Amino acid sequence: MAVVARGATTYAIGQDFDKKSKGCVAKNLCYCPQRIVGRGSRVIVAASPPTEDAVVATHPLTKQDLVDYLASGCKPKDKWRIGTEHEKFGFEFGSLRPMKYDQIAELLNGIAERFDWDKVMEADKIIGLKQGKQSISLEPGGQFELSGAPLETLHQTCAEVNSHLYQVKAVAEEMGIGFLGIGFQPKWGIKDIPVMPKGRYDIMRNYMPKVGSLGLDMMFRTCTVQVNLDFSSEADMIRKFRAGLALQPIATALFANSPFKEGKANGFVSMRSHIWTDTDKDRTGMLPFVFDDSFGFEQYVDYALDVPMYFVYRKHRYIDCTGKTFRDFLAGRLPCIPGELPTLTDWENHLTTIFPEVRLKRYLEMRGADGGPWRRLCALPALWVGLLYDEVSLQSVLDMTADWTPEERQMLRTKVPVTGLKTPFRDGLLKHVAEDVLKLAKDGLERRGFKELGFLNEVAEVVRTGVTPAERLLELYHGKWERSVDHVFEELLY
Repeated sequence: MAVVARGATTYAIGQDFDKKSKGCVAKNLCYCPQRIVGRGSRVIVAASPPTEDAVVATHPLTKQDLVDYLASGCKPKDKWRIGTEHEKFGFEFGSLRPMKYDQIAELLNGIAERFDWDKVMEADKIIGLKQGKQSISLEPGGQFELSGAPLETLHQTCAEVNSHLYQVKAVAEEMGIGFLGIGFQPKWGIKDIPVMPKGRYDIMRNYMPKVGSLGLDMMFRTCTVQVNLDFSSEADMIRKFRAGLALQPIATALFANSPFKEGKANGFVSMRSHIWTDTDKDRTGMLPFVFDDSFGFEQYVDYALDVPMYFVYRKHRYIDCTGKTFRDFLAGRLPCIPGELPTLTDWENHLTTIFPEVRLKRYLEMRGADGGPWRRLCALPALWVGLLYDEVSLQSVLDMTADWTPEERQMLRTKVPVTGLKTPFRDGLLKHVAEDVLKLAKDGLERRGFKELGFLNEVAEVVRTGVTPAERLLELYHGKWERSVDHVFEELLY
């Protein structure tokens, strides 16, 4: 059983505390306060690793339980929130080399102590931080990720990003560490990237080369920014999923920011986006079935059931279950843990190992954008909130994209990482579609009434000129930088 310690109270993960009876009841995801003696610092053990169920489920899970889990994300419009996540590369000033794990541990400990975050541990290693509904975690190559709290407005989202960057810089600069806002590691090869001490990444690292040529690049050398958004019903989820998938290549173009690899131009405006096209075709892509008339929660469950698993988490360790599916697990046919049946926690963990351009959990994740400087971290949620949280704009997007064919959507997915807004589309360029999309996003934000329009200024300039952030970097690289990517560490320093 995993244990959470906050001050003088521990929580046993795997039980739920019934406030009326002051007792514990069996649940899949829950907490039971128990008093302990002694002070201790606030440490969360195995909070970033998946939680386990301390109580055996009262009945085997059915497919309907998995459908109901997704459907439980439905919430009324006044409860819709904005959750923004972003990753960034840490590097040493001077050498520009990636942060090593011992430096990351020092940084995490420093942020925890100075700014009152709880520490997240795996075995005896610090691997993240938690504060309220925010968390800081590590990607496989030490990319530093903030998973923000669900917030009501873009003003709150941007304030959260700014606060986080202030805290990180306050500790990191004293250590001679800086952070870079870009979509792909511009200078260093995979052999130069430190490996983080997280069990799930060992399994992924061994599995990736078996299913694609670029999976290790994805793990160790990419950074993204994404936004998580709510839906009110299955029908609302379907509409937002379709709009998000159709327009994801536009977001890729607007935020394209990964034109360098190992010190040279790499031939892409979004190398990060291209990498996903040959990472693992079983768990990535544009999901054409989302546009089928029969699509809904159940169809997504059917898809996810057949995506090969990575692991099951039991007794504080990751068990390699690669090559088997969750459908096998549901039937008790996992050779890695013979006869065991899954819990909802296992299902929740499995859903995090699926990587399409838009991902469904109990909310929708927009996953097509490169990491970038802080203004763009605020612009990405602004774009999608304007498009998807306003009924008029959402319907306009669906009308605009209704006759796009699966082949056209896939063509954009393939070509945009190379040609950005200059990608030919029908009678013009993708830039012209982006102009319409930006107007819809602006109109949607205007109707929300929170004075959030200014957050779109960063992408408005990209749309106006048709020049992606990556192409601006390439102009500098071929011009005053004299083909040295070292300057990008200053240009895109947080």
